[in-house]
Amino acid sequence: MSAARRLRHLTSHIILAPNSCGSMAEPGSPLTTHVLNTAMGVPGSNMTILLYKQDSSTSAVWNLITTGITNADGRCPGLITRELFTSGVYKLHFDTVEYWGSLGEDSFYPYVEIVFTISNPAEKFHVPLLLSRFSYSTYKGS
Repeated sequence: MSAARRLRHLTSHIILAPNSCGSMAEPGSPLTTHVLNTAMGVPGSNMTILLYKQDSSTSAVWNLITTGITNADGRCPGLITRELFTSGVYKLHFDTVEYWGSLGEDSFYPYVEIVFTISNPAEKFHVPLLLSRFSYSTYKGS
């Protein structure tokens, strides 16, 4: 493995200090998410989210772009700036075991990862997560 590839691989495993959502990007961020706890009928607040982008030279490497924590409404609106949002494959990682643990509950899924392709970064994308302890669902919103 080349030094550059090793460095990219190691960098993808470095976790940055979490930002409150919205601190990295302006309110008009091109990518937003929303966590809804469908089991309790409440927003999924205080959930850690990590946003990655797949390395275009190898599908095995994911580069961490930012981290965030959902707000009281379960939203994380400022994940990425328009300048950093380019075409490619992205992954949102939701730390569900920590979230359910904070509520005194167990979770079947320790985390949820949603992988999606951005072909036109000029568009706005909303990727919500509907969550219970034993199931989850997502869809492409606008």
